[in-house]
Amino acid sequence: MTAPTPSAAQTPLPTARGPISAALLTALIGPPHELPAVPVATEDALTDDDLLLSLHLCYELHYRGLAGVPEEWEWHPSLLALRARLEAPLEAALRRLAAARLADAGVTVAGPADVPRALAALAAEDDGVAVSPYVQRRATLDQVAELLVHRSVYQLKEADPHTWAIPRLAGRAKAALVEIQTDEYGNGRPERMHSTLFATAMREVGLDDGYGRYVDVVPAVTLATSVTASFFGLHRRLRGAITGHLAALEMTSSLPMRRYGAGLRRLGLGPAATRFFDEHVEADAVHEQVAAHDLCGALVTAEPALVGDVLFGAAVCLALDARQAAHLLAAWERGSSSLRGLPVAA
Repeated sequence: MTAPTPSAAQTPLPTARGPISAALLTALIGPPHELPAVPVATEDALTDDDLLLSLHLCYELHYRGLAGVPEEWEWHPSLLALRARLEAPLEAALRRLAAARLADAGVTVAGPADVPRALAALAAEDDGVAVSPYVQRRATLDQVAELLVHRSVYQLKEADPHTWAIPRLAGRAKAALVEIQTDEYGNGRPERMHSTLFATAMREVGLDDGYGRYVDVVPAVTLATSVTASFFGLHRRLRGAITGHLAALEMTSSLPMRRYGAGLRRLGLGPAATRFFDEHVEADAVHEQVAAHDLCGALVTAEPALVGDVLFGAAVCLALDARQAAHLLAAWERGSSSLRGLPVAA
């Protein structure tokens, strides 16, 4: 067995949020073995802290690993079996969420040629951008820091969940995804990687930019966003969903990022803090068309059976972002923290 080597890049082990994550955390610090039977029952997987944290732990083994956890756990059959049991209610909840989102937007698709138009219609109906006007005009520095804490769970591995799709695509769709991901990874310049730019923004507002450092303080609504991207990316059968997910991100990013940058400048923060947001204003304006037409459009032309999954992924992305936005704004409007159990900073 490979002895675990602690690394600053790995996710520190968080605190359990229920019986499943407690059992999992206890097991993971030892050598791989058959996991004890743990009941998996949930009324709503998208608000279930215990289920979502447990999936987060399972998925992080496929990224940078968990501090102090033997690497052999990554593909251990017992762990994969538990993960599948956790994913079933998550997928059911996501499909319900997507169906409602698509119905609300009135999106209908007759065939593959309609997919770019349908994605544009979904993006036009997006209400998950409500946080960006607030940050632009009203947010305090403490609230901006909270926003970065929420986003850090995903942004410090930005692009990685979508990169899982590259070997699962072919032709024009693969080339389009590589084009987008090349920009995400800084075009070969590590200091320009979007995850690196985000880490710099975190430091500029006084946060710890360590990978996974804030998992303990983010609520279920934030874990759901990050976990879902990994769920889509790690399953070949959901390659349509992960491409739709990416398209929705790219098609609804440019204007909010401009507003975030303006809000940080209003608070007196300089280029080091705003570069992450400024970079996305230009890049995502280009990526929007590539993602809708060259990625998703080409994918469903080659594989028409994936039309539904592309729209599923896009609808889920936008719906989860809207839920997270509602959570943040509700907390800030009542003068409280949007994080778990933390007082408002002075």
